[in-house]
This record gives sequence, C-alpha cells and structure tokens, in this order.
Amino acid sequence: MNRPDDHGILFTFDNSYGRLPERFFARLDPTPVRAPKLIGVNVELAGALGLDPQKLSSKETVEIFAGNKVPAGSDPIAMVYAGHQFGGWSPQLGDGRAILLGEILSGDGERFDLQLKGSGRTPFSRSGDGRSALGPVLREYIVSEAMSALGIKTTRALAAVTTGEQVRREDMDPGAVLTRIAKSHVRVGTFEYFAAKSDTDGVQILADYMISRHYPKAARAENPYRALLDCVVKAQAELVASWMQVGFIHGVMNTDNCSITGETIDYGPCAFMDIFESDMVYSSIDHMGRYAYSNQPRIAQWNLAQLAQSLLLLLGDDEDSAISSAKAAIEAYTKIYEEAWLKGMREKLGFKEEDEGDHALIEELLDLMAQNNADFTLSFRSLSNLSKIANDEDEAMLDLFDLPVSLNDWLAQWRKRLVLENSNDAARKIAMRAKNPGFIPRNHLIEEMIQAALQGDLEPFERLQSVLANPFDDQPDAAHYARPPKPHEVVRATFCGT
Repeated sequence: MNRPDDHGILFTFDNSYGRLPERFFARLDPTPVRAPKLIGVNVELAGALGLDPQKLSSKETVEIFAGNKVPAGSDPIAMVYAGHQFGGWSPQLGDGRAILLGEILSGDGERFDLQLKGSGRTPFSRSGDGRSALGPVLREYIVSEAMSALGIKTTRALAAVTTGEQVRREDMDPGAVLTRIAKSHVRVGTFEYFAAKSDTDGVQILADYMISRHYPKAARAENPYRALLDCVVKAQAELVASWMQVGFIHGVMNTDNCSITGETIDYGPCAFMDIFESDMVYSSIDHMGRYAYSNQPRIAQWNLAQLAQSLLLLLGDDEDSAISSAKAAIEAYTKIYEEAWLKGMREKLGFKEEDEGDHALIEELLDLMAQNNADFTLSFRSLSNLSKIANDEDEAMLDLFDLPVSLNDWLAQWRKRLVLENSNDAARKIAMRAKNPGFIPRNHLIEEMIQAALQGDLEPFERLQSVLANPFDDQPDAAHYARPPKPHEVVRATFCGT
C-alpha cells in the first residue's frame, strides 16, 4: 500500500480509537481498486472541516478516497462489534466493508471519524465481498446530506468515487466507495460485544473512552457510567423524535446501527414516507414490520435497554442497585422522547405556547392524513401557508385529502388555537416553513437518480443534491422534486446495499 507523506497536509489526524487495546479492532489497509473516478466532493462539509475542496478533488486525493493510497498520519482499522439484528443475537459483526482511516481534527479542534465504506474485505466480512455498489453509495450520500440539511443529527458524506470494478448483487453493478464523516462509529453493539464476552475491562475502557471524547460532563457525575447512559438515552430519544417529525423510516434499527453519539448511521433500506401510514415499512428485509415507522420510538428504547444491560456491572455496587439504576435510565426515555416529539410537532403546527390539548390535536391530524391518503410532507408544508382566517389558500391543503371536507373541523380547532396565542400571521408562517420542509429525498427521485447514474449520467444526482441542500426554501424551479410520486412511480420496497 502506497503511503505518501506529502498527503499529510490534507488531513490532520489524531487517532485516539487506534490507541485502545488491539482487541477493539483489526489493523489493515483498504483494498485498492482498478480505476477510481470521482463522483463528487461535499464542498460545504469540506469547508466546515477546514479542508480545501480543490485539493479534495485532485487525482491524488481520489486515490485516497478509493483506498488506493493511505494518507500520512492515518491508522486504518476495522472496528469490531456485535449486535441484535431484528431481535436475534449476533455475537460478532464488525466493519465488514468499511475501514476507519482515522480521526481528523477540524479547524476548531473538533474530532471526526474519517471512514471509507466499500473499501474491501476485512476480518469481519464473513461471506461478504467488502464492497459497495454504486446505488447504495449514492443513496447514502443523498439521504445523509438531506438529513443534515433538515437539521437532524447524522453521519455525513464527504466524497464518493467509482472503482472501475463491478460488484455482484442482484446483477453486476458498478462498484463505489463512500467517504463518511461521523463524530463516532461506536455503537450499542460495540458495548454488547465486550459485555457478551464477560470482558468487563473492555466495557469500562470503552465507556471511559466515550465519556472522555463525547460526554466529558459525565466524568464529574457521582456515577459517570450512569451519566453516560443518561446522555445516550437523551441523544437517542431526541434523534428518533426528529425522525418521526419528517416521516423518516430507518429500516434497520439493529443495535449495531444505533450510535452512542445519537447520530443517524448506516443508511440501508431507509425511506421517507409519501402518503402517511403509521405502520409503513419500506425495507425489503423487514418482513415482520419490526422497524415500521410507528415502532421506531419503542425499538430505540429496546436498543438502549441492551446498552444498559452491557453497562450493568458499572452501574452499581451490587446487582440490585445496578438493575435499579439501569431501569430508571431506560424508563426516563419515554418522557424525554414524548417531550421532544411534542415540542417539534407544536413547532410544525405553528404553536409557541403549550396547551394540554395539543397532543390530541396532533394525533387527530395524523389520523385524518392516514384516512385520506394525504402526503405527510406536503400536508405540513401546505398548512404552513394557511392564515388564521379561512380563505382560498385552504384549497392547496384540502386537495391533498381524499375527502377534503373531513379536514374542516380540524382546521377550525387549529385556527382557534392560533387565535388564543394571538400570534402574528406572517411571522408564524415563516416559522412554520422553517420546520416543515418542502423537499425531501423521495424514494422515486432517488431511484430515478440511481438508474441515471448506472447509465453514466450523474446530472440527476447533482441536481437532487442541490435541491435537497435547501429543503425549507421555496424553489419554484424545482417543483418536480416536491411533488409526490405518480401511481406508476411509487416505490414500495427499498433494499440493503449488501
């Protein structure tokens, strides 16, 4: 493997995870590819990280993004972890097609993981080829960046390249590699791995590491490990609440896809809802609906219970006190989630103040949307444009519902609530539009973009990326990207990249 010293100027590495004991990972370089070619570089993210976008687009850097060259200062590793997958236990998983090049420091000293996804086989690949196909790489690039633009915590895409090689999935597809940025790639499954091996020292080392790197305030608590658990519970509760507010369905909420830092991670068969259905499932591998839209809050709490179980020996001086502490932390999830969800939904409806009837009003709107096949995103966006007094503006929202008259009573209640707050109509509309996107990465648009890219046309990818970078703006020239799919365009199943 070529390790050019002159590329150290691109990234400032300080690889703290690589300084943990060797049982936390496997050291290996990415597997080179035949003919890497740049798909795109995330200029906005590069700037935020203090990187030079022009240098990131150079031929030499494309070789780094493909795994053909390892930059100076990096320390490539594949992380080990376990996980509950669809509720079933897998004692060893790990990075089967990803390699963490190391941790880079941004201009202000903030630390981020720099990972190549699709970079070849590792000791954790099992029967996999360690590669990624072009379609899943583009999907993750588009959806993760859309999530960031929506203000939702997420891993991000710094760059993507094609490999000049083919990978076998359903068919032979072009290969690609995604360069992913994350605050951390440590998952609930990472803790589970060591706990299942009765490696209490490993659990403690990992917990101390996460406290030091991500939750330093927890170090000052009476029990830092309980404080760590509380922090992760809060982060996950708020994350899933934010998913629910935009109609996002992760699709594979296994514990190995549950980030300790509360970032959305591992975009496989993910999707945004078109028509609102509380039990909607898109993932082709979720046959029982375990990770349906409405189940996501409950599953997040279940995942956190597995984390609490892994930390149990660190949570108390004896078994009873440890169990009591773990239960209290997990039970607190419900209130944190409900408060975060309700706060966000109030903002989507334009309410500044709290009212005890808000929860029922929100649920009634969602029920009406489900009964009338209304588009989730457009319903809230259209509501943002309505005034306190009914007028012709109402038609745009009413037209979204199969039986428009069914919405009349609800709109009357909503307007009554606005009058009680005595809010300024113009300011309230602006505030609502800042919470209700007009543009999301709709499934049919992603599929169109992928099919074009498979034919060598990246213009749809670039255009979609540009539109989704400003999801709350009115973009009259991009009306095509806001509309729901026509019947023949509806995507009913999404697929995992492996």
